[in-house]
Amino acid sequence: MGLDVQWALRWLALSAEAMAEHREELIELDRPIGDSDHGENMDRGFKAVMVKIAEAPPETAGAALKMTAMTLMSKVGGAAGPLYGTAFLRAATALGDADDIDAATLAAAFQAARDGIVARGKAESGDKTMVDAWTPAVDAAVAAAGNSDVHKVLAAAAEAAEAGAVSTDPMLARKGRASYLGERSIGHRDPGAVSTALILRAAVGAAG
Repeated sequence: MGLDVQWALRWLALSAEAMAEHREELIELDRPIGDSDHGENMDRGFKAVMVKIAEAPPETAGAALKMTAMTLMSKVGGAAGPLYGTAFLRAATALGDADDIDAATLAAAFQAARDGIVARGKAESGDKTMVDAWTPAVDAAVAAAGNSDVHKVLAAAAEAAEAGAVSTDPMLARKGRASYLGERSIGHRDPGAVSTALILRAAVGAAG
């Protein structure tokens, strides 16, 4: 058995919980290298997603992710709204109307999400952005998809994203507001990479 719309809805609900729980942490991470608003924006965005889902429950995982994309684009300020919105929209397109998401489709959806972020933000690995969490997550997901086990794909992606977020600590920021700080950006963890890891970890929890 693969993943279905109920998994997607649990994923979004757990993501919303994670953004609320880690709101202050994300704000503090963003304070020295950004606008101090990442935690606030992500919490507000996912709360809005929960409202939209309650108003019109989606019937497929793809529809749930598309609804998420549209909501985040309209409710989340800064760069995070367009970037996460694009990620969820690309992932939704990759899933299509599938009722049963297998390992290969799941990995393809994660890859589509990452590619959307890269296309929108023009960032690469090593630039100290959320891409530094997404790219290792995608690589791990694609590698794990050969086992045809969606749970292994999810776990591999989350673990790689968490390690990727930590890897941003010593990086020199080359994109976004943090890049204006030059050498002073070194030693700070990228908040977008951290929120990426939290969202991908929520996807694991949603699968049980």
